[in-house]
Amino acid sequence: MLLLGISSALASPALLPRETASASQPTATAWSKGAVTLYPIHASCNATERAQLAHALHEAETLARHAADHILRWGNSSSIYKKYFGNAPIGEPVGWYENVVNGDKDGVLFRCDNPDGNCEQDGWAGHWRGENATSETVICPLSYELRRPLEAMCGFGWDVANGATNFYFASDLLHRLYHVPKVGGYGIVEHYAGEYDECLELAETNSEEAVRNSDSLQYFALEAYAYDIAIPGEGCAGKWTATSSEVVSQSIVPSVTASEVVSITSSAAQECHTHSDGTEHCT
Repeated sequence: MLLLGISSALASPALLPRETASASQPTATAWSKGAVTLYPIHASCNATERAQLAHALHEAETLARHAADHILRWGNSSSIYKKYFGNAPIGEPVGWYENVVNGDKDGVLFRCDNPDGNCEQDGWAGHWRGENATSETVICPLSYELRRPLEAMCGFGWDVANGATNFYFASDLLHRLYHVPKVGGYGIVEHYAGEYDECLELAETNSEEAVRNSDSLQYFALEAYAYDIAIPGEGCAGKWTATSSEVVSQSIVPSVTASEVVSITSSAAQECHTHSDGTEHCT
């Protein structure tokens, strides 16, 4: 009888009715409900443009993801890390790459029309819309003709030191994404240094700015991907040499006419562009 009594006592709580949530208790919801995980593409992009742009955006995330993974694996002991970021703590650059991959993408719109008229300018392959629409980026037709996929990394004679950072669609989009306020920390990621040699100098003299420099973030991502993925253990870092435009500006011989100098420097500056808010920089 005693055993039966204990058994009944232990079993009885299970027979009690379950408590129901009162009206004052919040209903549990998924914390990520409503998050946008893919970069929105505007209806102005036709089927071909949409397919290419979606693939390029995926590659931009791939490039950023590997950059973060390289840092998380090696920390600031990586020679590539030291090259572009000096002795800076790893948290900030990892965060900027992670924001490209895992940040909410709501409103970060890519479009293929020409609302500001900039695609009509010679050499313009795209632009951030600036004050006209801070979360929007226009990709001009020239991008689809010029940009290369990540599979072509280290091909066509390109190397990190001397090649344009926007030679690959992925790194070009990485640059454009950092202009968008919610991706670039509302003005934290900026153009503190532009050319390859300037980025290396920035790493030595101001590592705090180096980890926030858009071009340094691109160069690091490209070199880490080239060394780890494209040609493992070798990559294509290259050795920096002065560009033709720099040589011309430093020593213009008397036999060169003014019109010829303008022609040379204009040709060399094809990658320079002005954003719709008036800021200008070269990539």
